[in-house]
Amino acid sequence: MKKKIFYLGLLVLLTSSCTVNRFNKNMVIAHRGAWKQENLPQNSIASLNRAIELKAFGTEFDVHLTKDDIMVVNHDHDFFEIPIEQSTYSELLQKKHPNGEAIPTLKEYLENGMVSHSKTKLIIELKPSQISESRSLDLATAAVQLVKELKAQKWVEYISFSYVAMQKVLELDSKAKVHYLGGSVEPSKAKQDGFAGLDYNAGVFKNKPEWIKEAHRLGLVVNVWTVNSEEDMEHFINEKVDYITTDEPAALLNLIHEKK
Repeated sequence: MKKKIFYLGLLVLLTSSCTVNRFNKNMVIAHRGAWKQENLPQNSIASLNRAIELKAFGTEFDVHLTKDDIMVVNHDHDFFEIPIEQSTYSELLQKKHPNGEAIPTLKEYLENGMVSHSKTKLIIELKPSQISESRSLDLATAAVQLVKELKAQKWVEYISFSYVAMQKVLELDSKAKVHYLGGSVEPSKAKQDGFAGLDYNAGVFKNKPEWIKEAHRLGLVVNVWTVNSEEDMEHFINEKVDYITTDEPAALLNLIHEKK
């Protein structure tokens, strides 16, 4: 009986260890997927798959809500001149990416990103609505519901320029990891509101480098975007940020490897 309990305990320990270590251990977040080097469409399934192949820690992608409440992945508020929020999903399917892909739904994106061999985090950017704040909150609600349905909580983190959307995510899932993009909120305020970290433009952290240390002192994660030059990569590596979002994930991975 004692042996059985011991082996059961060992199994739990090993399982927990696998969960903790399941994601890649580097600071690289591919911006809109890994698209630039191979000229892939941004925010496409192809750019997602390439980020996974590179073994980036995370890949960031942008999510909108269509007129008929379908969550789709695209950076701009229009998809080849079709306004996303004012159009139905079927109307968006009239256009294709240059590689032949249709605009992905968030469900498709998450399901493709959660393949068994992937150790890349899925960073959902909730795009603020151009119609109303309530639509931004609708998007946040729908995204959290889908993540729960797919049991994708451990895979997913959330970012947005909408502070209220991030607060809505936390209201619906208190364990969710959310990060604000706007650059205007002090580390103490983000900590007070339950955010996991700050995700600010490079210029913000260059002007206020003390925020990096303050965030770390408070236990917050620091990510910087969008860092593409080797000079800036070196700068923020030396500043000891936790993550760097870049259009050049392969170059950043190579730089990190060279510095070891």
